Order: sequence, then structure tokens, then C-alpha cells
Amino acid sequence: MKNTNRLLLPFYSITVDKATIGIHAVDKDGKTIIYNQKMKEIEGLSLEDIKDRSILELFKLDQEESTLLKVLQQGIELLNVKQTYWNRNGIEITTINDTYPIYDKDELVGAVELARDVTVLEKIQQSYRKNSFPATFNQIIAESPSMKTVISTAKKATNAKLPVLLIGETGTGKDLIAESIHNELFPTTGLFYTLHCHNSDSLLIQRLVEDLENNQLYTIFCERIDLLSIPLQQKLLKELIKLSEGNRQFIASIGDDPVELIASGTLLKDLYYFFSSFTIRIPPLRKRREDILPFTTSYLALRNERFGSVMEGLSTEVEDLFQQYEWPGNLRELELLLDETTSLTTTENVITFDMLPLHFRMKSSNIGNKPNVITDFIVHAEKELLPLDRFLHETEVYYLEKAMKIHDNNITKTASALGMSRQSLQYRLRKLKK
Repeated sequence: MKNTNRLLLPFYSITVDKATIGIHAVDKDGKTIIYNQKMKEIEGLSLEDIKDRSILELFKLDQEESTLLKVLQQGIELLNVKQTYWNRNGIEITTINDTYPIYDKDELVGAVELARDVTVLEKIQQSYRKNSFPATFNQIIAESPSMKTVISTAKKATNAKLPVLLIGETGTGKDLIAESIHNELFPTTGLFYTLHCHNSDSLLIQRLVEDLENNQLYTIFCERIDLLSIPLQQKLLKELIKLSEGNRQFIASIGDDPVELIASGTLLKDLYYFFSSFTIRIPPLRKRREDILPFTTSYLALRNERFGSVMEGLSTEVEDLFQQYEWPGNLRELELLLDETTSLTTTENVITFDMLPLHFRMKSSNIGNKPNVITDFIVHAEKELLPLDRFLHETEVYYLEKAMKIHDNNITKTASALGMSRQSLQYRLRKLKK
């Protein structure tokens, strides 16, 4: 029997690693036992990131409630749980998870999660749920000088009819800019085709060619080309060159600085050159805070028109909170928050702090008055205890910020002093910025 099990191990190993669903299994202490390739792609983590670390350390549970942790605590399965979140690479991901407890006889020994990546499907559904009228430049909130510059440059690109590259973090509205360019060019005719580049489907480019075969007038928007594998980027470039004859507009988006993406081997240089005739950088929401309240006002006005609700605005406390919060998910995060908040309202006409979802209230509880959790815990021991995962996270923030300050923000020196690799320190610093 032992020999049979040993012979089966290679089969189990290749099956798990090549599976098209994410698999994450942990023991009863939350330590990772299995973490396959698909789950690494979904969550933006590597084996080095998760090695010898519990799920309490891996994920900020004040932002997303871990289904693995809940199953470990309750010992019951959770099926078809939909989660939308920003992974460790800053990419918005939507998954549907099935999570099961693992028992050895009657003893709970761990849990396993099976995650289906439905990001592309969710984005397609979102496009159908958008406004019935086409997106135009007039609909984009642009009170800030930086966004006014973005729209001005996009209009120039429209007049030039040259390829456009949109650069910006997840949720900054790159899709709206792309669609506005299209509708400025072809206000009544022409197809707006979005190629969602969020997976390594080998038939992705072939379907693009087939879908556009009988169309002559269109805009191709290649969303996040930096997420395609290099072979698929090469294939995409080859087809785009073939399609570039005629009255067609080409737009692409990436999530980071193109020089860094090319240097890291994530972005094909020639594909970047194809789109870079007009390069437009869309600033994150934290750098254009003038747009936060106007966006909220516009959102509520549209909601009132659609559903006959009476929501007028935000309380002063929530306005201040929105202005101080960092918005790692940008306008998309703000929109999701407003969706979640207003879906539970009935006769209220102002959004107050207590109406905000619990996960957001927990994230924002220390804004403007961030305590030193270490000294606060020691000196004020009578205060209510923080959840352990939150205390550990705040302690890590304090310690790493202090270490970086001591070494003049030099990654190499700080990593050496802390006895860790540069990559591990960079991962932790990125995680703390989320």
C-alpha cells in the first residue's frame, strides 16, 4: 500500500499544479500545505511569500474575510462564495470559492479552498450593467487638474487617430477613457471590442481575429496587455499589425510603468512601441482627491434617477473619511463601496459612518489618528484588545517603517539588517501599502 501511495504522488502533484482552478490547503494552524500555480496567479503570491506563514499573516483579514479561516474556525463547508478583491499585485480579481474542512476521523486537521477565477466574466457582466448610454468624455469626473489634462490629451489622441496606451493602477477608469475615445471617433457606428488580457488562454488571440473578421469599423481595447504571457503578446502584436490597415483605433492599457515592465520581462518592447504613439498616464485617486466628492455626488444622483431613492449625500464625518482614505482600488473601490452601502438603505437621505460596511470601517478606523499599537498596548493595558491578526499587522507596519527609516529607505541594507531577502522585504512593503 505504501509503495502504491508513493507511485501516485507524481500524479497528484502534476494534477494539482496544472489544474485550472486555484487550490490552497492549510493545516489546522493555518500553515500552507498545498498552493498550486493557478492560485499563485490569482493571488499574486509566490512560494517564498507563503512559506512558513499562516493565513493570518498572509491576508489582511480586516479587508477581506478569509473563507479558509472561517472553515477552520467553524468546521463546516462554504460553497459558491463570490469574492472581489485586489490581489498582491494590485490587480482586481473576482473568484467563486468552495472551501471544505478536512477531517482525520473526527478531528479537524485543516481546510482546502478551490477558487474559480471569474474575473473576465465579471468584467463582461459589468459592461452590460453599465449606463444604457455610451461613455463619453463629458461623463468622466474631472475636477482635478490632472484629470483635466488626461481628458485633454485623450481628445488630442482622438483627433490624431493614432494608437493609445493608457497607464494606471487598477480601478482608475482606463476603460472609460478608452470607450470615450471610441465614441468620440465613431459616435453612432463602429464596434468597441474589449480584449480582456487576464489569462493565458492560448485561443484568446484567435477568437479576437474571428470576432472581428466581418467588421471594418471598430476600436480594439486590449485591457492590461502586461498580464498576457510574452508568447501571447507576440501573437497579439502580429495580428494587430495585420489589422492596422483601415479606419480602426487601437488602445491598450497597462498597470505600471512601461520601462519597469519591459525591464522585468513582463511587457514585450515591440508591443509597447505599437501602442505608444499617445501615452496617457491616469493618476490614482489618492493623487486627485478633488474628484472623490464629485464622483460620489454623480453616483448618488444617477442612483436616485434610476431607483427613485432620496439619497442626497454624505455626512461630514464620511466626507472627511473619504478625503483621507488612500483608496488602493481607486474609483472602482469607491464605486463598489457605494454599491454595497446604498443597497442596504431605505429611507435614509445621508450616508453616515455607521452605514458603511464593517470591513471598510475597520480599515479606516485609525485614519487621522493612527496609534502606535505597541506602546498603546503596553501602556494602556486596560484598553480593549485588538484582534491578534490586526495587532500583528500594525506591529509589522511599525517595525518595517522604523527599519527603513534607520537605513535611509535602502531596501538592500534594511533586508540585510532584518535577516531576510530583498524580494521578501519588497513583498512585505508592497503588502503594507495595500
